[in-house]
Amino acid sequence: MIYVVITGTSRGLGASLAKLFLEKGFHVIGVARNENKALVQIAQEQGVTYQHYTCHLGDTEQVDKVFSIIANQLFNQQTSTVYFIHNAGTVNPIDTVDKHIPEAINKHVHVNLIAPMIGSSIFLMAANKTEIPLTNVYVTSGAAERSVYGWGAYSATKAGLNRYASTVALEQKELGTPHKAIIFDPSIMDTDMQKEIRSSSESSFQDVEKFKAYKRENNLRSTDKVAQVLVDQLSNSSTIENGKYYSVKNLLS
Repeated sequence: MIYVVITGTSRGLGASLAKLFLEKGFHVIGVARNENKALVQIAQEQGVTYQHYTCHLGDTEQVDKVFSIIANQLFNQQTSTVYFIHNAGTVNPIDTVDKHIPEAINKHVHVNLIAPMIGSSIFLMAANKTEIPLTNVYVTSGAAERSVYGWGAYSATKAGLNRYASTVALEQKELGTPHKAIIFDPSIMDTDMQKEIRSSSESSFQDVEKFKAYKRENNLRSTDKVAQVLVDQLSNSSTIENGKYYSVKNLLS
């Protein structure tokens, strides 16, 4: 059996990924603060399983506990392949660095960077013990490659995630394991995160008018369209290139 573990399945790209993988016949495990009950119905219709684990990715103890439980469940003789999609993320705080408060910084870094690092470590340890192929997929942003006024935390954590993903890929190659790590850039989508960005003031985020224009001019892709691109890439594990940066812009062009 092939399992896909996805963080942030309550809405947005995570919900679309879970739905499309279920429709493709994959077993899915969702990790989020809120359960998406529609996914249970889809799984039943497709004859596969969907399991939800409630977890606040900003809480290190919860992350450690939940990912350990999932890893112990998955890496057994019935499992042939595991995909772990680190999708959940937050753009907040959106403001200049001098306005950031410690609590907001702490939550942001835990959700965007520490949770994927903990999950990767736990799953790789379990995968190495059982020799079941694992592919970690890290959802990134173009902000990782440039400085953006008001996105100091977001740009920093996404840049850190990219470097971490590249290191995971390098290590698995050097160790000669079957495991892979890739980076997926979904570009701009019509999500709640985009709503948060558009609600920012220009003093906090200088590019806010540009993002309002994306919505007004229908330049935001649907999460289903973006999710389908990643589902297509992962549906044939033999074609996945370890360490590759997959950009939805390039894949749809």
